[in-house]
Amino acid sequence: MEQFTNTFITLLSTYGGKLILAIVVLIVGKIVIKALCKAAGKGIDRSSIDDTLKNVAKNVVKVLLYIVLIVAIIEILGVPMSSVIAILASCGLAVGLALQGALSNLAGGVMILIFKPFGVGDFIESAGAVGVVKDISIFYTTVLTVDNKKVFVPNGDLMNATVTNYSAEDTRRVDIDFKITNDIDAELVKSVLLKATADTGDVLVNPAPFARMTAVDDDTYIFTVRAWCETAKYWDVYFDLIENCSKALAENGIDDPEERIAIRIVKED
Repeated sequence: MEQFTNTFITLLSTYGGKLILAIVVLIVGKIVIKALCKAAGKGIDRSSIDDTLKNVAKNVVKVLLYIVLIVAIIEILGVPMSSVIAILASCGLAVGLALQGALSNLAGGVMILIFKPFGVGDFIESAGAVGVVKDISIFYTTVLTVDNKKVFVPNGDLMNATVTNYSAEDTRRVDIDFKITNDIDAELVKSVLLKATADTGDVLVNPAPFARMTAVDDDTYIFTVRAWCETAKYWDVYFDLIENCSKALAENGIDDPEERIAIRIVKED
């Protein structure tokens, strides 16, 4: 017991002051970090960066300040920094390998929020998902498909894939092909298609609608109709054009070759 008491007194005299100082630094440091995080948070909130990125920035500032505090406390306790750095490096390597996919998604999320290849409400196609972007988080982007399914796409995949943003521009072009028999006057078909396109609601006058023969396939002519519209009205214009042009062709006696039935009469000797 006497030996234990002597050892305890020796340890207390040697490390007691450092321990008390470390505790004081810990308490004061937490108060200072709280104040600094609050001040930094106000500055970040006033910036023009994305809301999700603001939260990330606040957390990064907080983590960095706590790292500084922990290093200061370790230094006060007299623990060799070389040993601490070696341990931290080993832990960091292990965590990095275990969370490789998550870190890739984190980096992808940050890049998306910074460079903004698309935003919430945009209609995109990428990484096997096609639909409207409903949410962009740090790790995943939520896409709502046209048949009302939610697809959670990892941000790492989005950053490594080609992204088609159909909502990036204010206008889009509608392209539709029509098959016509080759015994019909091409100019008549052209005029009928142009009139039907011009009479379709929400079709823009400028750029002007286009209707021309674009290909020949055996006994079939391929006519292509192109019309511009506002991006938000694309699908309405697309279906209206199909209906209006098909109806106009039928009213003018212009046949679809697939609707014809070929009959061959063979005479027997």
